[in-house]
Amino acid sequence: MDLRNIKIGVLYIVATPIGNPRDITLRAVDILKDADAVICEDRKIGSKLARSIGIDVKEWIEASEHNESQAGDLLQERLLSGASIALITDCGTPVFSDPGAKLIERALGIGARVIPVPGASSLMATLSILDLPLLKFYFAGFLPRQPDERLAMLEYLRKLHVPIILMDTPYRMDSVLKDAIKAFGSGKRAVLACDLTLAGEIVYRGNLGEIYKRAAGKKAEFILVLY
Repeated sequence: MDLRNIKIGVLYIVATPIGNPRDITLRAVDILKDADAVICEDRKIGSKLARSIGIDVKEWIEASEHNESQAGDLLQERLLSGASIALITDCGTPVFSDPGAKLIERALGIGARVIPVPGASSLMATLSILDLPLLKFYFAGFLPRQPDERLAMLEYLRKLHVPIILMDTPYRMDSVLKDAIKAFGSGKRAVLACDLTLAGEIVYRGNLGEIYKRAAGKKAEFILVLY
């Protein structure tokens, strides 16, 4: 297909709140309101967001890790027709530890502009409350699910000698803390940020042993910083 005479649309990567609905930006609201279609992981969650900010989305396109290729076909079709498309995730900044990279690849492949619309980020929110100058760090993200593989990864990370950033699902928070103690020792300094921006937000500071005593058995959306 000759794309030289086609007015190609734009793909916006739109950050949404990580908990508190008031954390959405004015620009994000405008982009979502004007978009010809919004790509989301789960339409129910996307629709809840749309209602909370008082907008009617013209078209929803669901895209998860299971159907990203099919959603990419639809995205490409819409962009080639000149549409303005917004990509959101269930919460926070899209693509970062979430689906979306393949969609961006498809958009760039046909010459579409990909524009970030920054906003809430659990990572940046956590880094902003650390009591140390963070000149560099290693973002390890989600650890392996299998306990032996997870512990092996933590042992590897311990050798890097830089602050380590971890995150995982709420139901694995307890396991991650216990394995972090095994790999780094209970005296390792850490910050555990839980349910940021929500009413139950809590930040644990101290060494891993102290933090585990206070957070043992709990479940929360979390970021763990080891330093």
